Amino acid sequence: MKVLAAYLLASLAESGAPDAAKISAILSSVGIEAEDARIETLISELEGKDLAAVIAEGTTKLGSMPAGGAASSGAAPAAAAGAPAAAAASKKEEKKEEPKEESDDDMGFGLFD
Repeated sequence: MKVLAAYLLASLAESGAPDAAKISAILSSVGIEAEDARIETLISELEGKDLAAVIAEGTTKLGSMPAGGAASSGAAPAAAAGAPAAAAASKKEEKKEEPKEESDDDMGFGLFD
């Protein structure tokens, strides 16, 4: 990922594809040891490709991946069916609430006294 970021940064500064020396210089400027094998692999994979097209293709691939926190479509009807039961349960819980008693847990000392 670091090598890719350095490649993209170098490509912004130059009109053509950056070479391994530029990528190594960027990485070493921030204290990262450059791995020549990874740099050469990245350069060979991106050789002759338009970066904007590669990024656009990657964006469409990421858009098709499920993200954490999103419920599957099969779970949505089940959750909707359980909503009335949950509402009834919450009404019962509201009735069971006891009045809160005042306590002297702080023993007369306030937080900002």
